[in-house]
Amino acid sequence: MKSWDVIVVGGGIAGLSAAMYAGRFMLKTLVITKERLGLLATTHTVENYPGFKKIVGAELVKKVEDHAVASGAEIIDGEAVEIKKSGEGFAVKTTKNEVFHAKAIIITTGTKHRELDVPGVKKLFGKGVSYCATCDGPLYRNKIVGVVGGSDSAAKEALMLSQFAKKVFIIYRKEKIRAEPVIMKRVEKNEKVEVINNANVVRINGKDFLKSVTLDREYNDSKDLKLDGLFIEIGSVPLAGLVKPLGVKLNVKGEIIIDKSSRTSVKGVFAAGDCCNTGWKQAIIGAGEGAHAAFSAYEYIQNLK
Repeated sequence: MKSWDVIVVGGGIAGLSAAMYAGRFMLKTLVITKERLGLLATTHTVENYPGFKKIVGAELVKKVEDHAVASGAEIIDGEAVEIKKSGEGFAVKTTKNEVFHAKAIIITTGTKHRELDVPGVKKLFGKGVSYCATCDGPLYRNKIVGVVGGSDSAAKEALMLSQFAKKVFIIYRKEKIRAEPVIMKRVEKNEKVEVINNANVVRINGKDFLKSVTLDREYNDSKDLKLDGLFIEIGSVPLAGLVKPLGVKLNVKGEIIIDKSSRTSVKGVFAAGDCCNTGWKQAIIGAGEGAHAAFSAYEYIQNLK
C-alpha cells in the first residue's frame, strides 16, 4: 500500500507552495495534479508577485515546482476522482485506478474558466473562440480580436493581444472595466485597444471559423461586430466538488470554506488557493494559504502521534 503523510491535490502555485513547505517539515509529500502548473501558467505576464517585477506566469510556477521537488515532494500526473476516509487517514483514487493513502489532505484544485453561454460558442471553440490569450494570441497577428469581460484579467489579456493584433475590442456588460489603476492607464494609452461598454455578446457567427459577434446594442450603427478571434475572460468556477462527499463545507459559490489557518470543516483536510472562499484571488495569497495549509497539516499529524 502506497502511504504518505500528506497528499496535495492540485499542482498550481497554491499546491506547490504547500508541497514545498510540507517537504521542509519533513513530511512525506505527494502532489497529484491533472494540469501541471495550474491556470497561472496561462498568464502571459505577472507583475504583482513579490520579488519579480515582471515574470511569465509559467516561469514563476515552474520555479515553485522546482523548489517543491528540491524540498522532497514527489509530483505525479493524474486526476484525483475520489477522496474518502480510510482508517485514521484518507484514500485518494485517481482516474488510473491508483489509490494513495495519507494522514492529511490539502486541496488546491483551483478553478476553471467560466464559459460564455451563447449560440456559437461550442461550435466555434478552437475556430476563433478561445479561453486562453497566452496560448492562442500569436495566431492573430495583424487581425481584429475581441475580449469579453471587464476584470483586471480581461484588461491584461487585451494588452497582451495588442502585441499581435491590429485591433482589440474589450466588450463589457457594464459602464467601466474593473482593472487595477496601473493596468487601466495602459489600456487608455494603448491606441489598439478600444472598450465597448454596456454591451453583451449574444451570438457568435461563422460557419467554419468565427466571422463576427452579435451584440445586444448597436456599435457604429450595427449590432454585428466583425472579428477574427474572440477571447473569453468572464471569471472562473471553483473546482471543489471532489470534497463534497467528505462533508467539507462549501459556500453558496461552491468554494471551500477555510479558516485563517487553511483548515476546512473536516479534520485532516486542508485547502488553499482559488478553490477557497478567499475574497481576493491572487497568486501570492494562494501561495500563502498553501504554506499555512502545510503548517496546519504538520500540526495535525504531530497531534496524531
